[in-house]
Amino acid sequence: MGKTEEKYKKKKKKENLQKIILGTIKIAGFVSVGFLAPNVLVALDKLGFLPKERQGEYISSSASKLVKRGLLKFVDNHYELTFSGQKLLNHWELLDYKVKKPKKWDKKWRIIIFDIPEKKKKVRNRITGLLRRAGFVRLQDSVWVYPYDCEDLIGLLKTDFGVGKYLLYVIADEIENDRHLRQDFSLT
Repeated sequence: MGKTEEKYKKKKKKENLQKIILGTIKIAGFVSVGFLAPNVLVALDKLGFLPKERQGEYISSSASKLVKRGLLKFVDNHYELTFSGQKLLNHWELLDYKVKKPKKWDKKWRIIIFDIPEKKKKVRNRITGLLRRAGFVRLQDSVWVYPYDCEDLIGLLKTDFGVGKYLLYVIADEIENDRHLRQDFSLT
């Protein structure tokens, strides 16, 4: 394996460890040091991320680095998620988000319409990329369509990017000339 591949694998393992630590703290609200290590160790052991030796050190080191980055804070012998940590965790959840597809289509279209100002162009581009990766089809410039319930994803987008007033979620019974959409989503 080349140096680039090794470097990439190392970075991915580190990011996964950080996700697990932040996720554990998010679920619990706050976690004491003694409680964090066993829970995270069990999860990491099942995923095969850590070598057996020095696991506790590895967790403590990662948690300390998260504190230095401002993603966690250490208060009264326990870790708490900061606003920045919550934001990063939401971002990771969005990147990993998969819309659940039911076995049978309910024959309703979900339409996402947004009009995000030019001064927030980067946010608009990120949202467009996320919609594309999630499988949405572009109907017009800022109009995207999906055949399944995706309200949770839209809620995450609104809160994570702060675009709630610019983004609309519509459920429609039909779209004129939707044959191409049905083909795109294999609904024919």
